[in-house]
Amino acid sequence: MFVSELTILPKYSEFDMMGIIYHAHYLGWFEMGRTKLCQDLGFNYFDMEQSGYISPVHEMKVEYKRGITYGDQVLLRTWIKENGGVKTVYGYQVLDGEGVLRVEGSSSHYVVRREDFKPVQFKKVFPEWYAAFEKASKF
Repeated sequence: MFVSELTILPKYSEFDMMGIIYHAHYLGWFEMGRTKLCQDLGFNYFDMEQSGYISPVHEMKVEYKRGITYGDQVLLRTWIKENGGVKTVYGYQVLDGEGVLRVEGSSSHYVVRREDFKPVQFKKVFPEWYAAFEKASKF
């Protein structure tokens, strides 16, 4: 299984009054990880949009084990948990500089036509992406 890694340097403005990353910022980090995973596999989300399709979030799950605190190093790991013909599920782990798991989650996405949000079969509309995702999701 292919795992994309992204080092994140949290900004001071991302921390709340308790000195930990405000919980909503993890969702943005997950999106950054998903984008990087696509790039690592040779694809660009912008190209999908230019061809008239988008991949909106269907479901987002986040499990907070321990918050990232100011000064922590952050490593985001992203992989493909499920590569269906229509829906793709991504997995995420947020680790601190010591390699301790702080947050984990997943997001599911469908590919839809931009003009009417009608779902399409990912494997038919983007067969090269689908094949690369299929290969990357294998253990």
